[in-house]
Amino acid sequence: MKVIVASDHGGYNLKTAIVSHLKEKGIDVEDAGPNSTESVDYPDYAKPVATAVQNGEYDRGILVCGTGIGMNIAANKYKGIRAALVHDTFSAHATREHNNSNILNMGERVIGTGLALDIVDIWLNTEFEGGRHERRIEKIEG
Repeated sequence: MKVIVASDHGGYNLKTAIVSHLKEKGIDVEDAGPNSTESVDYPDYAKPVATAVQNGEYDRGILVCGTGIGMNIAANKYKGIRAALVHDTFSAHATREHNNSNILNMGERVIGTGLALDIVDIWLNTEFEGGRHERRIEKIEG
């Protein structure tokens, strides 16, 4: 599995922890920036992640900002992207199983690192259930 990860300045520390965690697990991960906590605009980092997942260059993406909200809004503007804002393990599981989400969004100012890494693991390891959920995804895709 190939995963691309980015943040803004408000999510930099959690993004860095996620990238390290994925590398330790042997997952092919790309850190799409930024490289510091200097102020940046979150849409500038959501775009390359969303387009890379949209184009099939990466299987999944992870975006982190202060709350996760801005990144989630920005990522969902791209056709074929099903970005989910998640701050608990149940939702991480459900959004993969039922919604086939392909981008995970979290807020560094909302969630602790330990829980965030658990969410990442659950989200990456949960398969889409298909069936009745596939019909619903098709309605979203239009």
